[in-house]
Amino acid sequence: MNTYTGFLKRHPTTAVGGALLLLLFLVALCAPWLGTVDSTALSPIHRTRSPNAQFWFGTDLLGRDVYSRVIYGARVSLIVGFTVAALSTVIGVLIGLAAGFVRWVDAVVMRIMDGFMSIPTILLAIALIALTRASLQNVIIAITIAEVPRVVRLVRGLVLSLREQPYVEAAVAAGASRVRIVLRHIFPNTLAALMVQATYICGVAILAEASLSFIGAGVPPSVPSWGNIMAEGRALWQIKPHLIAFPAVFLSITILAINMLGDGLRDAVDPRMAKRI
Repeated sequence: MNTYTGFLKRHPTTAVGGALLLLLFLVALCAPWLGTVDSTALSPIHRTRSPNAQFWFGTDLLGRDVYSRVIYGARVSLIVGFTVAALSTVIGVLIGLAAGFVRWVDAVVMRIMDGFMSIPTILLAIALIALTRASLQNVIIAITIAEVPRVVRLVRGLVLSLREQPYVEAAVAAGASRVRIVLRHIFPNTLAALMVQATYICGVAILAEASLSFIGAGVPPSVPSWGNIMAEGRALWQIKPHLIAFPAVFLSITILAINMLGDGLRDAVDPRMAKRI
């Protein structure tokens, strides 16, 4: 407990980012109880109302409660962010380890990864979603495919560096199998860097989902995501700015919390980088 408390004191950005992210997670988890009304309920007589005691964030063009939709939108964003981060990390680690140890795999895989990385995440995701239909699952798959190359490149570089370490060479000389070397000496030493990379991917995925939904290439309009809410309110943003302001604020806070957590983890993993910054 003292060690954990001391870590948070030394790295306050980690504590603040983690606390904000935990709060957002609780908001998403408790959305059915925090929402004032059904997020999909239509009420034409209450169209485009400004924030008031009944509708805290106002209402949209269809009379839906913006507050309830923003709260439920947190679920979509966090599901996309954490799922993409987990999937891309697992897939990227497996491919990166293979590329770092097998020369012919490295030659083939890295050319493919370079091709994917030459295309911006949003454009690649749009192209992949265009081949299917708009759904939350397809958005997650498309963004995951776009982010896997970053993890592959990171893990491959770490493997190539760690292979030259004396303790790995000693394990090879002792006759340890390749699997044992990977599991005992290589993979554990990549975890710190992977945690930092995962936070970056989580933030990118949330922003990518919001961007895709905003331009109509993300989750279906019936799903209350922050991108959809902002897209529906952009026609009236000059006279009803609350339609865009509230989901934009929640999106910004989420990205800020993830970035603060990632920066704190980076500083903890690499103190020399923290001093340079």
